[in-house]
Formats: sequence, structure tokens, C-alpha cells
Amino acid sequence: MQIGLNKLKACRQMRILVIEDEIKIGDYLKKGLEEAGYTISLCRNGLDGYHCAISEHFDLIILDVMLPDMNGWQILEKIRLNNSDIPVMFLTAKDSLEDKINGLESGADDYLVKPFAFAELLARVKTLLRRGTKQLQSDTLTLHGLKLDITKRRASREQTKLHLTNKEFSLLELLVRHQGEVLTRSFIASQVWDMNFDSDTNVIDVAIRRLRAKVDDPFSVKLIHTVRGMGYKLDTEA
Repeated sequence: MQIGLNKLKACRQMRILVIEDEIKIGDYLKKGLEEAGYTISLCRNGLDGYHCAISEHFDLIILDVMLPDMNGWQILEKIRLNNSDIPVMFLTAKDSLEDKINGLESGADDYLVKPFAFAELLARVKTLLRRGTKQLQSDTLTLHGLKLDITKRRASREQTKLHLTNKEFSLLELLVRHQGEVLTRSFIASQVWDMNFDSDTNVIDVAIRRLRAKVDDPFSVKLIHTVRGMGYKLDTEA
């Protein structure tokens, strides 16, 4: 399949770091993504991958969990502690619900289980990169003492800084932008996690609970409300 010249040029400006210790999978990813027009750096152990991630600029990181020297959970934690909001996709054989929830709630932007179809991986890569480069609708969002600095991805309420993970900030931004609207779990999942909602998955409920602990619990006025049987909304009234 041919790629248009302008599209190919744009893709080549995108740099992706792949941290994968399985030689065949790493080589397969590098070759496939390079053929799609991306510039790929490949690291085969966790420590090298982490140093590469913090010392160079990348538009996306594709990260395995089970790695030599430093595992994927540790790498992601350190990346987020450095206040980096670079999109991170876990690509791993760890397929339990607990692992998926842990990955997404620790700050990953997507979670794809091995074995995988390359076409699906490529579609997810394009979505993450598109999200990372889209223009922001506004620089600042405010509501009842809650303030979101979209450019710097910082949040505060009544001048108290809120320490949010990258995923928590995205979830809160979505709720604020749709103030007063009831957002279904499936809509939240598609917008924040780029995944189809599975009724057996409580990722959304866990994320809302953790967000409430930071945004609502310390304050008298509650903003995040559950609409029974429908979903969630952010407003000054239930």
C-alpha cells in the first residue's frame, strides 16, 4: 500500500521508542513501523530503554512489561515522575484484568496484549500520535475553584495543587469539557483509553474513584457525580 508523499513526510518526523527484549518481536516492530514511515529506536532491556527515554525526544514509547534490568512498570513510573506526558503503550503478554488496570492506572495511554495483529497496533499508534499532536481547544479550564492548565497539564482546586497522573488529568479534562453532561462508561473508555468498553472491566470505576479522592474528598463541594445506571458527570449539583 502506497503512502502519500505529504503523509509519509509527516510520519517520518515522528520518533517512536520500542523497548522490547524478545528479539523477533522487537525486529518485527522496528521493520513494520519503519515501513509505515516512522523513525524507530529499539532497546532490548529496561535500563537502556529508560535512559534512552529520558535523554532523547520521542513522540511515543511502546513498552514491554517483563524486561531485563528494569521492568515496564518501573520505567513508566520513573518517566511520569519526570513529569513527562509522552504517550506510552504497553505491549505485553501479561493479559490479566489486574495487569491491564495496573498499567492504565499507572499512567499508560494504551495496553495491547500479545499476540497482536500489526494492523491493530498500527491503528493504535496513529491514534496516540494524533492525540499528542492535536491542537488544544483552550489553554485553561475552570469550574468552582477547579483550574486546569491544559498546556502545562497542571490542575488545582482552590489554589491547592492536585497531583494527578497523566490518565487522571485526561479523565478530568474530559469531564470538565462536558460539564453537566452524563458521560457513559463506554464514551469515557473510548476517549481516554482508546478502547471498547467491556462490561466486565472496572477500569473506569477505579479511575473515577481515584480521581474523586484527589478532586472532591478534601473539599466541601463535590463535583464528580455518579448517575445510576448511566455513567458520570462533573457539575456543582448532583
